[in-house]
Amino acid sequence: MKRQDFFYDLPEDRIAQEPLEPRDHARLLVLDRKSGKREDRHFYDILDYLREGDCLILNDSRVLPARLYGQRKESGGAVELLLLNPKGNDVWEVLAGPGKKAKPGNRLTFGDGLLEAEVLEITPDGNRLVKFFYEGNFYNVLETIGEMPLPHYITHQLQDKERYQTVYSREVGSAAAPTAGLHFTPELMQKIRDKGVNIGFVTLHVGLGTFRPVKADEITDHKMHAEHYELSPETADLINRTKKQGGRVFAVGTTSCRTLESVGLTDGEVKAADGWTEIFIYPGYQFQILDGLITNFHLPESTLIMLVSAFAGYENTMATYRYAVEQEYRFFSFGDAMLIH
Repeated sequence: MKRQDFFYDLPEDRIAQEPLEPRDHARLLVLDRKSGKREDRHFYDILDYLREGDCLILNDSRVLPARLYGQRKESGGAVELLLLNPKGNDVWEVLAGPGKKAKPGNRLTFGDGLLEAEVLEITPDGNRLVKFFYEGNFYNVLETIGEMPLPHYITHQLQDKERYQTVYSREVGSAAAPTAGLHFTPELMQKIRDKGVNIGFVTLHVGLGTFRPVKADEITDHKMHAEHYELSPETADLINRTKKQGGRVFAVGTTSCRTLESVGLTDGEVKAADGWTEIFIYPGYQFQILDGLITNFHLPESTLIMLVSAFAGYENTMATYRYAVEQEYRFFSFGDAMLIH
């Protein structure tokens, strides 16, 4: 298939700039992937589509406040860093801007001296390796002075950092939020449990590659970015038990989906695992574990809309996206949601 097969027209005013309050009052477009039937609901109505004995699998990764604004110590000139990957011993690979001003040997300062850094080297792809200097805990310092690395299409300032975190986030390490989970509240999660639906967690740290556009004309020529995942023995047992008892497994978000399908089935069961995944899911893929998917609306020509098309069917997906535009659903990270079952 071609990249342009996954294009759709989206007016700019459909891109959600602010998260809704309360979280679970976003709209929910429900799609039956077999019949193509659609229903317009709200996220809190998700209870109507879950049955006792089903399970939800959520990604508990927490977003790092990875954007730092500071100055070069030598000149006082402005500098911006975006943390990408930890390399150990307080060394990180970062994106630096302006890049020409971040040369090896430069010293940088952030947060009135709470955090300092030295540029060590330039990587082959133009990123920087930077060593940080601070007192106390690095992640606590980041929570104090760092800003959320919001996607480029969100231009409004986020007033509350926690609104770009899920209420169940635990494991720090993502460069972007697993956004389907932003719609859950503690109260809604309790109602789900009270209905007899089990909730399990995986961890997949979302990389900036999630925003990398597909440039290849043939989608099979696209190279996926690698992301680290963990699936615990408890979650593996929950999925196996759910399947054996006739329940359904719902992935909350494409990140949970990619984790589950990366692990796959061994001798008919899911087993605990951790590692790196480069799985690329597009139409024609045979799902091993998923029975349902909860997800937001994704960018045209992205790997994420290709994943949704693999699960819901290509024609179903593209028709539903056109319908969502017509019905003025809100799109992308702070937007509305879909339930595909």
